[in-house]
Amino acid sequence: MIINSTQFPGPRREILNHLKQFGPATVADLSSRLRMTGEAVRQHLLQLIQDRYIQRQSERTQAPGAGRPSLFYSLTLEGEHLFPKSYDGLTVELIDTITSQLGEESLKQVLSAMTESRVQQWEFRLRGLNLNERVAALKDIYTENDSFIDIEQDGEEILLIERNCPFANVAMKRPALCSVTVNVLTRLLGLRVVRKETFQNGDGRCVFSILSNQPVDAGSYSFSFEK
Repeated sequence: MIINSTQFPGPRREILNHLKQFGPATVADLSSRLRMTGEAVRQHLLQLIQDRYIQRQSERTQAPGAGRPSLFYSLTLEGEHLFPKSYDGLTVELIDTITSQLGEESLKQVLSAMTESRVQQWEFRLRGLNLNERVAALKDIYTENDSFIDIEQDGEEILLIERNCPFANVAMKRPALCSVTVNVLTRLLGLRVVRKETFQNGDGRCVFSILSNQPVDAGSYSFSFEK
């Protein structure tokens, strides 16, 4: 069954399900399967192509003199994502397997490597900026994938507020993953960062407190799990 299937009229939902179950199909295949006229099928296919859920391609092998090659319709990557996936469960299983088979120190090394990758990817965008400008730049980086992020000033604290965690399903079960964000912010800002509010505690958001009066030596700093 397609996720949020109510967003599609019945015929389009049936077309998507058919392509998922049986693979690429022609208009004639779909017309026979769905008991619709070819023209009606084409209209639905056109809309699904415009929405980037399916793609059209010619038959790869065509005998000489066989006439015009047949056109087949198949799911795109976006179309595949309409169907249920277990990415969250796989990620939780991966975290648990690393911990059980290799130990917590190995998980720490993996998360530390993730932190280092993000630091190297983003630090050039913060060079030469003062603290407020760096925090604003980080907000812009995060809002590229999540627009529900705000900045607030509270005395000597700067609060980075996240209202939509993109990894919430995994982080709720394995909060160690959140240590990556805390460590990335600490490294990039050179200041101690703690989470004052968390989704895990039922706060409905994560609030990262940037303590402007508690500098951290980025050169000697090492990854650590949240307490």
